[in-house]
Parts: sequence; structure tokens; C-alpha cells
Amino acid sequence: MAGRDVGNAQRLAAQWKADLAAWAIPQHILDQANQPPWIHPVAMFTVDTVIPDSHSHRVAREALTSGGSVLDVGCGGGRAAMALIPPAGTVTGVDHQHDMLDEFAAAAQARGVVHHEYLGDWPDVADDVPLADVVVCHHVAYNVADIVPFLEALHAHARTRVVLEVPMSHPLSTMNPLWKKFWDLDRPMRPRGENLAAMARSLGFDAHLDVWVDEAWGARVAMPEAERVRYARIRLCLTEDRDAEVAAALLELQDAQPREVATLWWDVP
Repeated sequence: MAGRDVGNAQRLAAQWKADLAAWAIPQHILDQANQPPWIHPVAMFTVDTVIPDSHSHRVAREALTSGGSVLDVGCGGGRAAMALIPPAGTVTGVDHQHDMLDEFAAAAQARGVVHHEYLGDWPDVADDVPLADVVVCHHVAYNVADIVPFLEALHAHARTRVVLEVPMSHPLSTMNPLWKKFWDLDRPMRPRGENLAAMARSLGFDAHLDVWVDEAWGARVAMPEAERVRYARIRLCLTEDRDAEVAAALLELQDAQPREVATLWWDVP
């Protein structure tokens, strides 16, 4: 474990928080929304029977022995953990949505492994959660403004390795052209995956950043097109009468797939 750079960590943490704050939707747009735009539909996080392998899964699997344990923080339906069965024999999920944990439990039950679920925000519930051989955290970090205690709690709960997965650019950046089209609003471009890696290294973690192209991005969950349009429209704070316009705009964005994804990982000494 490298030395901690306190001054740099404080600077990077402040920048990370400011960059995420810039993603706030202007109040005059929120006032026109029929429902809150920050939705996480369970249907988008369900786990297929067969999970396509990925670099992040392989990196996590390398650190597991037969019957080993996995902690999945911000687990959703549990794709990051279920992909590690086998060799994992015990999986633990943490999420702030109860229905996500129900999906996690069902997926683990179907695979015949020991499972535990904890409801709450990380790291608020960290003291109640047991350690695991490998800690995984996929597509969560961009939702975390106070990133230092979040990363430190991940590290403290891993016996061998921590593996995070994030898109290299903010997950909502693919919608930036839509915000410009419908609201003439320029959206941010930061933070990025390399900023998260720099943050981890400043905390003394020997963090590796592996960048790869996820060919399956946007196609992991089979969802009716009408539902995809509805979710996009809600995120854009638009009303139902704009569905046709949103559908047409989404078709124009299809060429933006696939996406660069980062696997950020480090071993625990």
C-alpha cells in the first residue's frame, strides 16, 4: 500500500464533489417535471441466468478461491456478485432500495449460494456489514459526492481485493445531446474514470485503472422500447406528450454505443 497524500486527497475529493454537483438539474427545469427524474427502475438491474463475462468479473474472480465471499456494494439486482458464482460461495448485497435487494436474494437463491442483504446507504451501514474476500462496486461511484469515506469503507471490508467498475465518462453523459436538444442546456463532462483512480491512489491504494470497451453496453437488459423512452423522458423532465420526440432522438443516439468502461482495482495487503 502506497503512502497517503493527505493534501492531494483533500484537493481531489473537493474537485470530485464539485464536479458531481455540476450535474444538478436547474430548478426551472425541475419545476416543469411531472415526477422526480432520478429514477433507478428495478427492471434495468435484473440479472440474466447467464451473465456475459467481462474484464471486471475476471479481475474479481482472480482474487477468489473456491467457496470465497463477495460483498457487492450498491448491488442492484446483483450482476457484479452473481457473475462470480462459482467460485464464490457466499454473496452479500448492500443497496438503499428494498426491491433491489429482493432481486439480489432471488438471484442468489437460484444459484444455490449463501446470501445476505443489507438495506441502506454505503458507508452508513458499513459497520453492520461483514468483511468479504472480494468487494465489488459497479456503476455506483458517480452517485457518491463524499467519495473518500466511501472508498475507505470498501477497502476496509475487503480481505484480498477491491474492484470498482464505472464508465469512463459520467453515465448520464450519453444524454447530454438530449439535454441540449430539448432544453438548450450544456451538461458537464467531468468527473471521469481517471479522476476516480487518482482519488484512490491519493488515499494510498495501489490502484490499477484498466480501460476497455463494453460491447454490451445498453443491451444488458431486454426492455420494451416504450419503457426505454419513458425512462429517458422522465430523466429529461419532459411530459408524456413528448414521447414521440424522445423516441426519435434516442434513435439518433444509437451510434454512440458501445462505451468505454473502467475497471478500477487494488489488492489489500
